[in-house]
Amino acid sequence: MHVVATAGHVDHGKSTLVHALTGMEPDRLAEERARGLSIQLGYAWTELPTDTGSEQVAFVDVPGHERFVTTMLAGIGPVPAALLAVAADDPWMPQAAEHLAALDALGVAHGVVAVTRADLADPAPMVERARAEVDRTSLVGAPVVPVSARTGAGLDELREHLAALVARLPQPDPAAAVRLWVDRRFTITGAGTVVTGTLPAGTVRRGDALELWSGGPAAPVRVRGVQSLGAGVDAAAGVARVALNLTGDGLDRVDRDSVLVTPGAFHPATTVDVRVTGEGRMPERPVLHVGAASFAVRARPLAGDEGALVRLALPRAVPLRVGDRALLRDPGSRLVWGVRVLDPEPPPLDRRGDAAARSRVLATVGDEPDLAGELDRRGLVAAALLERLGVPTTPLPDGAVDADGTFVSAARAAALAREVAEAVRKHDAAHPLDRGVPATALADRLGVPAAVVAAVAPRVDGGRVERGRVVVGDAGPALPADLERALAELATDLADEPFAAPPADRLAALGLDPRRTAAAAKAGRLLRLAPAVVLLPGADALAVERLRGLPQPFTTSEARQALGTSRRVVLPLLEHLDRAGRTRRLPDDRRQVVDR
Repeated sequence: MHVVATAGHVDHGKSTLVHALTGMEPDRLAEERARGLSIQLGYAWTELPTDTGSEQVAFVDVPGHERFVTTMLAGIGPVPAALLAVAADDPWMPQAAEHLAALDALGVAHGVVAVTRADLADPAPMVERARAEVDRTSLVGAPVVPVSARTGAGLDELREHLAALVARLPQPDPAAAVRLWVDRRFTITGAGTVVTGTLPAGTVRRGDALELWSGGPAAPVRVRGVQSLGAGVDAAAGVARVALNLTGDGLDRVDRDSVLVTPGAFHPATTVDVRVTGEGRMPERPVLHVGAASFAVRARPLAGDEGALVRLALPRAVPLRVGDRALLRDPGSRLVWGVRVLDPEPPPLDRRGDAAARSRVLATVGDEPDLAGELDRRGLVAAALLERLGVPTTPLPDGAVDADGTFVSAARAAALAREVAEAVRKHDAAHPLDRGVPATALADRLGVPAAVVAAVAPRVDGGRVERGRVVVGDAGPALPADLERALAELATDLADEPFAAPPADRLAALGLDPRRTAAAAKAGRLLRLAPAVVLLPGADALAVERLRGLPQPFTTSEARQALGTSRRVVLPLLEHLDRAGRTRRLPDDRRQVVDR
């Protein structure tokens, strides 16, 4: 299905034209039909013949009266194409100009212009005027077709242009997250709450869980039923006009400013940086029109009193993404400005000069989402946030780091690597017996996740993570000279009797207190079986070879004798071998060597 919105001045025949094209009456209210004046959004649909068969096209018919501009904008906001109607027997009218300006501000680039009531006046002057007006907008080059809904003249040509138009429209992703701006809400006896809207992308299915954003906390709702083009369906994929029967909490809050989204797929933006286009001075409190919603916002130019870069403070959370189009309007002057969303999660502007600096940063930002640019600006950001902002998360730019779901730009990763190296070196200089720093401690110091520290550590020359600690240097960190001398003397003591661990007084004489023996063990220079029981590295492997020569299984006493040591040493040594899987303790307290 394709969706096309009408636009144009009041009483220029938009509804009549839609009726002629579809055979359906888009005006739903008796008052509308009696007065010949559209007040609410109307809907009708038909099939248009194409080269490959036919295409279903739904029309959103909008009111043309100046009092209903907000309703008109709700109709065209989510729609990718427009049918602009201007009358041959009237001059170029204010609402035609305002509607065309709105389409231009929203960047609608697909459209057809119908010069209606061509049976009442020569359409040539209005064809020429309409051609000149649309060619100054995003609809440049749109076909301009004289037509009479009363006589049928020009309708076939209009259908051909509409068919060609929808054939050129980009195909949305049916797997995209759902974002449905509600443009109508009503209640049906026995069914409950029903909402309608234009689904621009994604798929809505019966039974789906969605979130309702309607001015308060997001409320979970479930889709009880789906209708499209007046018929019940199991699922509808965008672009499509849909009616959803909903159940859940908070449905009493649903109005035209509400939006239904896939849970967790969008960021709740309350402050957003945008690029604006248009003429005239923007008021401090313009009205933002996005999708079918509209509300007053506070606008702050980021550089000077006027400028193309503006920060908007929203009165409620809105599911905006990078690259979204919207419209700002001054109801007093009828001026409109096009809006392109650059950042729905911008940094705060707390200090003097922050706004100007932010303006300089945004001046280089393009209109479309760009992962490399986002990383350069943010430095460090959660991949999940980028996805909610509509920024593609692949491919990762060269030099950037994926730290367990946190992306780090190449420049920020290099800077963090330098900070990590400096912090570890300073720590090691101050604490030579406790080399290396826990990654969690570095993360707290640097204000980043521990996974980021672990990811950038290998970028440090000689850096790595060992047992949760970031180490810088070779595999055997140097020990203080006095500790090296103590270890050398200990090696002499154990040369002939490798299992005769020195008693506590000998360790004290060597200066090997618990802290220093722990440091030596961490460096791989001692086998520390207990706080006051130490042997040389490799003693455990030597013990296994000697114990292998005993009849299996063996007792603790037999092991003590084979190793030529005491119970003070053999008990923690055997427990160490048990933990290492080199020996196995049996129920009768005997052990046996485990063959590998």
